[in-house]
Amino acid sequence: MNTILHKVKKSDSFTTFSEIVITRTAYRLTHKVHEDYPDAHKQLSEGHLYDMSSNIFQRLPQIFHDEKPDDNNEYIRIIGRENNSRTYKYVRKDYVRETKNLNKFKVVIPKASGNGTFGEIISNPFVDEPGNGSTETFLTIGAFERREEAQNALKYIYTKFSRALLGVLKRTQEITPEKWKYVPLQDFSNVSDIDWSKSIKEIDQQLYKKYHLTEEEIKFIETNVKEME
Repeated sequence: MNTILHKVKKSDSFTTFSEIVITRTAYRLTHKVHEDYPDAHKQLSEGHLYDMSSNIFQRLPQIFHDEKPDDNNEYIRIIGRENNSRTYKYVRKDYVRETKNLNKFKVVIPKASGNGTFGEIISNPFVDEPGNGSTETFLTIGAFERREEAQNALKYIYTKFSRALLGVLKRTQEITPEKWKYVPLQDFSNVSDIDWSKSIKEIDQQLYKKYHLTEEEIKFIETNVKEME
């Protein structure tokens, strides 16, 4: 991995993928929640009055709804976990701090996946719609104008190449923006030097070629990084 990493970092176009990975704490509650529900602080942990914590659906059930309320307020959807399953809840838009990718397409991944073993998969990443946010259970990646670009970014995450480089710093189950430091950012548009219409395996081959990996280096990645299906 040292020789692979050296080649990637020395490439003319290297920019870190971590630049488009948005922290799990980006989506936060606003003061409006506490104005409308003065006792809400009693349901939250001390010092965490604005956190969109992993159990926020259970802590503040009065502001999160299974169905969009029929009133004059604007609502967004937040993905979190309830009863050990991923689920969306509706919440008033003015109860959530404005985040740069709220109204964009983005990739959603869990904040924790695997156990830090090199080459492991990331559990069920997916493309999410404009108007959707997330609790601290998830990270979001990108602020894409077009669904196609988000889908291409998702394909990149599926590649063995990107996850090999993620594995340089990911030594635990935690996934933070910083863990993507050595993963090179790509152009996910239709004018990219990577043909994103190809299969994941074919995209990997394009990436190996782009960064001039040797047969030995390719074999190392192909042997030690699990395939995502």
